[in-house]
Amino acid sequence: MELTAYLNELVSLSPELEHELDQAVACDVFPKRHKLLLPDNTSQKVYFIEQGLARTYYIKPDGKDVTHHFILENSFFMAIENIFYGRTSPYGFELLEKSVVRSIPYADLEKLIDQHDKLEKIMRTLLIQTLKTFSDRLYALQFQSAQDRYNTLLAQYPSILQRAPLGHIASYLGITQQTLSVIRAQR
Repeated sequence: MELTAYLNELVSLSPELEHELDQAVACDVFPKRHKLLLPDNTSQKVYFIEQGLARTYYIKPDGKDVTHHFILENSFFMAIENIFYGRTSPYGFELLEKSVVRSIPYADLEKLIDQHDKLEKIMRTLLIQTLKTFSDRLYALQFQSAQDRYNTLLAQYPSILQRAPLGHIASYLGITQQTLSVIRAQR
């Protein structure tokens, strides 16, 4: 879904604001496996996935690649550590499918938010959704079994098994690929 159509589902945007957003937000098409951001990046941009699938990941000290989160269409992503804390972000951002990605420097987005109350309401809503997502993720890792985490993943992202490599899914769930195979065989 296009960015302005997505935002219009949250609040009604004026045609002028839609045009202003279209002008301010870049649109790029990237191939599958494109690394939009590497770990330890200093990106100051806010990204929106219009089409495609991505993941955030980090590299453990032993060199192991760990999937932190999946990002599907109609989702925002930004390197919080960079924008709000002035530190490099430990997370990389990899596209798992050919993707249409919108982006805007955070400073430019802040200017738009200051000028348009509707954008402030959208940002509040999105921040609350993000907090809920990470709260649910923390709960799952602390209190759910691997089977429960797998079931939750499928409920949230029904097409994930067809769209993401099993190694990334296992990593996200905090299990080995072998354990993932056992869990999948039990269904």
